[in-house]
Formats: sequence, structure tokens, C-alpha cells
Amino acid sequence: MVWLPECASTNAEAQNLIGENRATDGCVVITDKQTAGRGQRGNRWETNPGENLTFSVIWRPTFLPAQDQFLLSQTVALAVHDWATSLLGPDAALRVKWPNDIFYGDRKLGGILIENTLSGTMIQQSVVGIGINVNQRAFGAHTATSLAWITGRAYALPALVTRLLECLERRYLQLRAGRLSAIRYDYLHALYRYQETHSYEVDGRRLTGEITGVDELGRLAVAIEGQLRHFDLKEIRYVL
Repeated sequence: MVWLPECASTNAEAQNLIGENRATDGCVVITDKQTAGRGQRGNRWETNPGENLTFSVIWRPTFLPAQDQFLLSQTVALAVHDWATSLLGPDAALRVKWPNDIFYGDRKLGGILIENTLSGTMIQQSVVGIGINVNQRAFGAHTATSLAWITGRAYALPALVTRLLECLERRYLQLRAGRLSAIRYDYLHALYRYQETHSYEVDGRRLTGEITGVDELGRLAVAIEGQLRHFDLKEIRYVL
């Protein structure tokens, strides 16, 4: 584990370790203050210093074909979902918002950014960046939440990291053992808005649709106006 009091991005620091050949499989880069954290779609990850979890894990999933890299995303999302469920209880309104955000109700609790390096048709290395709101109470975005906001209590961050890394290892070993059907099943049944009718924005138009699943390439399957359509990350937007 590499702890940094402050850095721009734990993912960037992890990439530096890889470039310098100093990264072992399972290496963790963690910081109290991330000044330029990144999220999906190039968004900036908002976090107050010392209040939340911001870290990156380096994996070498050389057993996983590049065409199956969404399985890695599902694995990590499920691990964070498992961890949050262990804290908030099995009846908590926790869901995985496609592709890998962690939601409590309609508010974002955590985000994941995975950067893969490929070697031929296989994944060579993965940098798994995770940001989770823990003790922060005030946010610039009205769609954000935290464990402290949900429960009304403060948390000791080191104990949470230990538990979360255990959840990550458990799910990663499941992936490595080839239990892919179980991962896909668990992901589907943790999926936010699965088999529910809601509004989405597609090509600048607001449409009503029902999420029916996710294909093996990681595209979101949505039934819209009697037609099943598949969307990549930037092709559909949730209306919250």
C-alpha cells in the first residue's frame, strides 16, 4: 500500500508506478487529498480532504480477454456494492447505476474509473480507481450522498479501507475462477432501474424506456417504444 498525503489523481500515480516497474499485483495507492480526481465521461470527482475514500488498485488480470473487460467493471462495482451493503444492511436502497456508479436511492454514493492496458487480445494491467463519499456532508451536486449523510454517524476511514479491499479480493477471485455467470447474475439484480419504466435522454430527446439488461460488451439494453436498443456510455443519459 502506497499512502500519499496529497496527489492530483491516484490513478495517475498508479500509472506512474507501473511505468517505473514498481507496481505489484494488488498494489494500492491511497490519498487523503486528491486535487484532480477523474470520473466517467471526463467528469471531475468532488471530494473534501480527509473525509472520503479515494484510492486506486493495480491488478494484472492477464487471464481476461480484452473483449470481456466489462466483466472487470461488473466485478469491481459488485465488490463496492457488497461493501456498502455490509455497512447499511441488506434492505438498504443500494444499486449499481450502469456502468459502475454506486447509488443510494437516486443519489450517488461512489464512483469507479477503470483504465486497462491491453497486450494483443488480452488485458495486461488494470488501474481501478475508486472514490466513495464517507464523512462529507455538503456537496455541490444535489445528486450526491455519503455514508454519514445516510446514517448520521462518522466513520473511521482505515477500517473501511480494510473491509473494502477484502470485498474487492473476494470478487476478483470469483472472476479469476471463471464464475462469470454468477457475476453477471449478481450485477443484473443489483442494477439501478432494472425492469422499471423511467425517462432517459437519447439524441437530445426525452424518451421513456425500461432497462432490460446489459450485453457482453457492456452496452445498456433498453426497451424504448416497443424496440430493444443498446447504448454505449455517451449515447444515453438518465433523467434523475
